[in-house]
Amino acid sequence: MAIDPAELLDAPAAEDRLKSSFEREPISALRLGPAIAVPEDATLQEAIENLQHHHIGCVLVSAPDGTLKGIFTERDLLNRVAGKKLDWCECRVSDFMTRDPETLRPDDRIVWALNLMHMGGYRHVPLVDEQNRPVGVISVKDIVEFIVELMPDAILNLPPDPHRAPSNDEDPGGSD
Repeated sequence: MAIDPAELLDAPAAEDRLKSSFEREPISALRLGPAIAVPEDATLQEAIENLQHHHIGCVLVSAPDGTLKGIFTERDLLNRVAGKKLDWCECRVSDFMTRDPETLRPDDRIVWALNLMHMGGYRHVPLVDEQNRPVGVISVKDIVEFIVELMPDAILNLPPDPHRAPSNDEDPGGSD
């Protein structure tokens, strides 16, 4: 017997709380890490090492003046680099990055990030300051963490298997 997550929370209240939080809260309210950027003359090797070292899905690419020039994502790696006989130590990340990505600012509302991710099919959106210098990245993972924080009991207390009813105090063990 499967558990319906809707049974664990008041759906209209949870929906209102989510909607209100997304519309009201700025992106800066999320726990975002620093912007990891490489210069536009960096090699593919340097960009990929940054992805691996920082356990992230993208690096931002900066011009010499510090402004954002592009973003290099795992998707770029798979679609533009993988399977090609390239010397990663010689090729420049700027030849494989997504140029002039859509951006947001930290004071923009979370709902704008959701809209941009949905409409553009993005998993990462660069955050820039007024001079177009990278200051961070918002990811789908950041938004999921925000949702979990809004509804921790309803999400974290679900049974580990969605197709098995949770045990109760009278019958704490499973059946063999």
